[in-house]
Parts: sequence; structure tokens; C-alpha cells
Amino acid sequence: MAERDRDLSHPHQLQVHSQHRYDHYGAGVKSLLPRRGPSTSQVLAVVTLLPVGGTLLALAGLTLAGSIIGLVVTTPLFIIFSPVIVPAAIAIGLAVAGFFTSGAFGLMGLTSFSWILNSLRQCIGSVPEMADQAKLRMADMAEYVGQRTKEVGQEIQSKAHEAGKTGTGRT
Repeated sequence: MAERDRDLSHPHQLQVHSQHRYDHYGAGVKSLLPRRGPSTSQVLAVVTLLPVGGTLLALAGLTLAGSIIGLVVTTPLFIIFSPVIVPAAIAIGLAVAGFFTSGAFGLMGLTSFSWILNSLRQCIGSVPEMADQAKLRMADMAEYVGQRTKEVGQEIQSKAHEAGKTGTGRT
């Protein structure tokens, strides 16, 4: 509390932060947009896993609904026919198996969607890095070609100058 009061008592000691601190947020939004399209393998992965994930989620929903309906239908039968334990155990076992199957299908569907999302995030993240590397390589190559061209031009100029002095030029 004392430090805060001390800071307010000296207004000339304010700290000014540059806009640079906030620049990386704007760059983050731009990096979310891909600069080139996804690769063929990524398109194939999405095309195959999207229907698989949707189908597994649909199967999870159907088995969950079927298990609940079966449990609702068989509960009164358990009460009426309580002396018959073997069929009740079978029905309970089937209901538990239905719940586990529903959970497994749902988990597999969500896992496939998660894999697709991570694959797309990885693709988007690697594009700017590859572009920066390509720019650096192009700049290095342009510098090398410029230097080499300058050297060849100087060699030609020096040979022409020597040929002009000695008079051994061919005509």
C-alpha cells in the first residue's frame, strides 16, 4: 500500500510501455490464417476422419439411447419377475455393455476430431517458419549471384583493358 501511494505521489516516474508489447497479438491473428492450402495428406485425413468421427459419434448416441430404452423397459420386468435372477443378470450385463460401448464410440469420435484439429494447427504453425527460411535462402542466393556477377564483370573489364593496352585484340 505504501509503495502504491509513493508511486502516485511522484507522477513524473510513470513507466511508458511501447506498442511493441502488444504487436505479437496482431501477428498471432495473422498467423492463424494459412498462407497456402493444406497438403494432400491433410485433405485426405480430414476427408476420411470426418465421416468416421461423425459415424462413431452417431453410433455412440444410438447405443446410449438403446441402452437407456432397454433399461427403462426391463426395470419393471425386474420388479415383477424378481425370482428369475439369471435373465436379470443378463439384462444388466447387456445394459452395462451398452453403456461401455456408447462411451467407447464417443471417445473414439472425439479423439478423431481432436487429431484433425491438432493436425490443422500444426500445419498452420509450420507455414510461416518455412516461408521465413525460404526468404533467407533467396536473399543469400541473390547476394551470391550479385557478388559473382560483379566479379565476372570486373574480370571482363580488366581483360578488355589489358587487351586494349597490348593491342593483341582480335578483329
